[in-house]
Amino acid sequence: MAEPDETERHINIHFSPEMMGGVYANFANVSFSDYEFTITFARVDHEIDADEIPGVVVSRVNLAPKFMRELADALEDSYSKYATREGIKNLPEFGGGAGGPPPRDDE
Repeated sequence: MAEPDETERHINIHFSPEMMGGVYANFANVSFSDYEFTITFARVDHEIDADEIPGVVVSRVNLAPKFMRELADALEDSYSKYATREGIKNLPEFGGGAGGPPPRDDE
């Protein structure tokens, strides 16, 4: 958020056609050092019943600690809005069942 005496700036991001589709990931690993956080996104085959699960890294992102905090806050805010919307869809008056918002992994 801009300070009262600062002009608000807008970021104008462009994507190449190759980047527009994004990548699919169903696994992420977060690591850190004194200087940065690293999030590694991968696509893994959870259907394999073996000791070692095959996977391929699809993206790796390094972040400054301050940006990591901002990202964590943005993710929490977005997930909260998503869970609220899904919970509303599941209310009986909207044709939903007895369920609520999707469960969190930490619950």
